[in-house]
Amino acid sequence: MPTNSTRYFSNFSRSSRRPDDALDVGETGAEVRGNRGSRPNLLQDDPVRLLLLADTHVPRRARDLPRQVWEEVAQADVVFHAGDWVTPDLLDNLTRKASRLVACWGNNDGPVLRSRLPERADVLLEGLHFTVVHETGAAAGREARMSRCYPDSDVLIFGHSHIPWDTTTSTGLRLLNPGSPTDRRRQPACTYMTATADGGQLTDVVLHRLER
Repeated sequence: MPTNSTRYFSNFSRSSRRPDDALDVGETGAEVRGNRGSRPNLLQDDPVRLLLLADTHVPRRARDLPRQVWEEVAQADVVFHAGDWVTPDLLDNLTRKASRLVACWGNNDGPVLRSRLPERADVLLEGLHFTVVHETGAAAGREARMSRCYPDSDVLIFGHSHIPWDTTTSTGLRLLNPGSPTDRRRQPACTYMTATADGGQLTDVVLHRLER
């Protein structure tokens, strides 16, 4: 399944802050949960490879994730998912296959998923504070609102709209929406994102378009 890729800002850095709520990503394949007071900071010799997903809606919009996305899961050091799983099956599969998973629930996720995932997930990776939520409200005024809501975050990953988004606010907060890999709605293609975290910088942010 071929893709077209869009490379966004090549480099991003911001002074690191410690989150008030941290997400314990645990050991390889562990399911993530919100954990107040635990402040993990993933540091490794090589750059951390990131995969950003949202709004998968499996199995309502697709039987499974596209094969190419599963290949990206195998290559990523950390997989982010910004909610709207719909059923726990994909969460189970990603938990087994991802090296690390940082995730939240979305508005289409029922009690079972909400019991296993937080509404907001936070993690420190390579000195950057990542926050994952599902909804951020209307596009108009989003940057100012998110800067006020998440003053201690460096990168905010979100979903809900199925519309890819990549901007940096006046306060330096990077906003990323990877779109949906299964339900493009009015977008030209289904999408996901990859990026790299290394030494307090977010680099190589790429939007991948899936062609069916």
